[in-house]
Amino acid sequence: MESFGLKMVKSTLEWVTLALDAPSAGAVVYGVHIGGHYFVEGLLFVVILFLLSQKSYKPPKRPLTDKEIDELCEEWVPEPLIPPITEEMKLEPPVLESAAGPHTTVNGKEVVNFASANYLGLIGHEKLIESCTSALEKYGVGSCGPRGFYGTIDVHLDCEGRIAKFLGTTDSILYSYGLSTMFSAIPAFAKKGDIIVVDEGVHWGIQNGLYLSRSTIVPFKHNDMESLRNTLEKVTAGNKRAKKLRRYIVVESVYQNSGQIAPLDEIIRLKEKYRFRVLLDESNSFGVLGKSGRGLTEHFGVPVEKIDIITAAMGHALATEGGFCTGSARVIDHQRLSSSGYVFSASLPPYLASAAITAIDVLEEKPDLITKLKENIAILWKGLSDIPGLSVASNPDSPIVFLTLKKSMGSSKADRDLLQEIADSVLKEESILVVTSKKSTLDKCPLPAGIRLFVSAGHSESDLLKASESLKRVAASVLERCA
Repeated sequence: MESFGLKMVKSTLEWVTLALDAPSAGAVVYGVHIGGHYFVEGLLFVVILFLLSQKSYKPPKRPLTDKEIDELCEEWVPEPLIPPITEEMKLEPPVLESAAGPHTTVNGKEVVNFASANYLGLIGHEKLIESCTSALEKYGVGSCGPRGFYGTIDVHLDCEGRIAKFLGTTDSILYSYGLSTMFSAIPAFAKKGDIIVVDEGVHWGIQNGLYLSRSTIVPFKHNDMESLRNTLEKVTAGNKRAKKLRRYIVVESVYQNSGQIAPLDEIIRLKEKYRFRVLLDESNSFGVLGKSGRGLTEHFGVPVEKIDIITAAMGHALATEGGFCTGSARVIDHQRLSSSGYVFSASLPPYLASAAITAIDVLEEKPDLITKLKENIAILWKGLSDIPGLSVASNPDSPIVFLTLKKSMGSSKADRDLLQEIADSVLKEESILVVTSKKSTLDKCPLPAGIRLFVSAGHSESDLLKASESLKRVAASVLERCA
């Protein structure tokens, strides 16, 4: 049975044919020539009006039966709460059975530890243990409240003042967790509509802070100052509103995903030329770079006042936990009212703040720790410079020695699997603990995977030579099998 619409089309075509064949198709009415196309257009207009006036078909309404409801429920497949679990996700990292010092215990066996960012070797230091013990006896373990709700303890204020004095800034603010420093500081200053120009190689903590800020994110090529200059030029030159917006450059001092060091002198020059603010994460450079461990500003001889916002985690060189942000009084006071990680999180346990103060004291009393760290970096860097199939991608002054494949296996997953096999083999065969740069499903860093070795001032020369020789031997063996 033909549908109503098909009948209408056939009928319309018949009308058109008759109209074109009709004598009046070429007639003259009141001196005006009437062509056949007018009849066609008129008929089409009538048809359109007719179709628009028709009511659309609606199926009869009736409630679903219990059987139909049960069938629909059986067919329904909910969206998964988590992404599919891959074999890579099921891999369990080695479990440490003792302190994460230069030497630690894994599966009952002592290993040389290059997996912990214990840069100054302060884990287990006597003065830090004494400081923590005294603080525990005086304050207990936790603070049981945010800073603004009776969670502020005098040792928190002492720690903030000690950090500011050490770095030469006006004031500092403490956070309970290293990553939450970046999670909170970036959204506290950058909002929707603001522009953030960021290095594509920043770690996930910064990435998450950028996401939470809802700002316009513009990446530039990793540690490439020409790319940064072009990006700043593009953002400002073609945007009339750019001068009225808050604009930031976000970089790491020492990049966790590559071991590269940001050229701060060039960044400051571009900042001042294009009138941007700079947010610098010193997590892997605080206590490491510079003659006295004051970080990237001291390393390049840049006045600390030229950096608008400095953040750092204290779980690396200071061998404690938490994080801090330092800068001008206005920058710090603003966070005390608008930074979510500060306002809503329980404050840093007092004994950890006490440990941070003591760690800075030790650093000032023993600057030779930095000298020893730099010597160790140079020994390991030189020992791994000719490792077969791998290349050292990190800066010679970086405490993170980063190894990447000279030739990719064809995919990032294949590269990660190969690097993980090297890391597993060197642990099993040579008792050297290293880590690969694994990425979560949320991490958008496009840099190639690699093997990280965190160098410590506590490593002996024999530890460093053993690590370089073991990695050479194991890498050659694994790459030969996979060739």
